[in-house]
Amino acid sequence: MDGLRLFLVDDHKIFREGLKNLIEIEQIGKVVAEAANGQDFINKLSEPLPDLVLMDISMPVMDGIEATRRARERFPDLMVLALSMHGDEEYYYKMIEAGVKGFLLKDSGIKEIERAIQSVVDGESYFSNELLRKIISGMNKKSHDPVPDKDGLSVREVEVLGLICEGLTNEEIGDRLCISAQTVKGHRSNLLAKTNCKNSASLVMYAIKHKLVQPV
Repeated sequence: MDGLRLFLVDDHKIFREGLKNLIEIEQIGKVVAEAANGQDFINKLSEPLPDLVLMDISMPVMDGIEATRRARERFPDLMVLALSMHGDEEYYYKMIEAGVKGFLLKDSGIKEIERAIQSVVDGESYFSNELLRKIISGMNKKSHDPVPDKDGLSVREVEVLGLICEGLTNEEIGDRLCISAQTVKGHRSNLLAKTNCKNSASLVMYAIKHKLVQPV
């Protein structure tokens, strides 16, 4: 994975330098570009595109939501992983709508950083278990409404959705449920259609909102 080309966007220079050093020392990838805010990122972004953008959410001049939206309008295939701090939960839906594929807490350890980067580069979504617990806890505090209708999801589809929320690949889900990866792909497609979600990250937020997953 040390051949990955990464673009790091964060308004705190010390954090950027620390994360860059960690990524390169551990041979997770190489930081080929940096930006201090969203506008700086937009100005610097050009082909050949990086394999992944690590994008802060709250930044001056232009935040990560607008920067991601504008960048993906120009380059729809651009992969973006959001760098999240505690308290950013209210922005998650907007980041997903903008095209973010996952969220990584800024205080994550090296193993989780590596897993998050690899998951998103491989086309999967990524939410850490700690992050899921915080989102679920926050939503439970805000609402005591009964669990809404599951949009006609089957028992198997709910099982698959729960494993998607754990960040498992189609192959890993298939192994867990003793079904083929192709069958899992079919369930994933049905889930997207039934929930009107655009991608796996949206499915995770759907599952949280509709209380289909519990803290791990």
